[in-house]
Amino acid sequence: MNTVETRDKNANSTVVDTSDELVISPDPLHPANLIPELCKQFYHLGWVTGTGGGISIRDKFSLSIGGDKVYIAPSGVQKERIKPEHIFVLPYPQAEPPLASTAHTRTFLRKPSVPLKESACTPLFWAAFDLRNANACIHTHSQHAVMATLLWPGPEFRIAHLEMIKGIRWAGVDNPMTYLDELVVPIIENTPEEEDLRHTLVDTMRQYPKAAAVLVRRHGVYVWGPTWESAKTQAECLDYLFEMGVKMKQANLL
Repeated sequence: MNTVETRDKNANSTVVDTSDELVISPDPLHPANLIPELCKQFYHLGWVTGTGGGISIRDKFSLSIGGDKVYIAPSGVQKERIKPEHIFVLPYPQAEPPLASTAHTRTFLRKPSVPLKESACTPLFWAAFDLRNANACIHTHSQHAVMATLLWPGPEFRIAHLEMIKGIRWAGVDNPMTYLDELVVPIIENTPEEEDLRHTLVDTMRQYPKAAAVLVRRHGVYVWGPTWESAKTQAECLDYLFEMGVKMKQANLL
């Protein structure tokens, strides 16, 4: 890999590697291959339509740069058409959260050769890595999640005695919940810009240390896990539980 530092011609950020070496691999489980595949699946579920939503995977096993790598989908693109060469690669950890406003001064291990921006969700993904030691974080604009935030007007979505709760892990990364446990997902208010959610998201994750996800009212949900498989499974189970909760409310069963 080329480790000679270069400067992004369109910004002042430092790019360690401008080649495709970090994102082109024959391994179907490589993060740069997984992200486009998963985004396509999420698109067909209605989770990431209209360029919304995204996913980030933290690779803890590639330490040649002296730390973990975080693979992130680009922002504002057709999520079902993402290619491996569109993926951003950032070093982890970082001294400060990677905000869009600091992109011109931050270090990227790899940026696409085409003019793309990293996901607007990046600082929110980072919260899951920092506070839960997660290795994957998913953000969806699921209609079931949005409806749950409208029918539960308070700060929490609560539901119990449904089998799919067993698919959720305490804190998103610990032991699985049981049928007898009550699922509590905190709800935060939306903001005009995605990165402005970070402070509230971080505060809420600290206030609810056992929460496996955070709902954003009229917006969607952030879900994380110790692996991409776990994050995906929990996102699916949560979506089922949001849908069931909405239907149960509408049928006066809650």
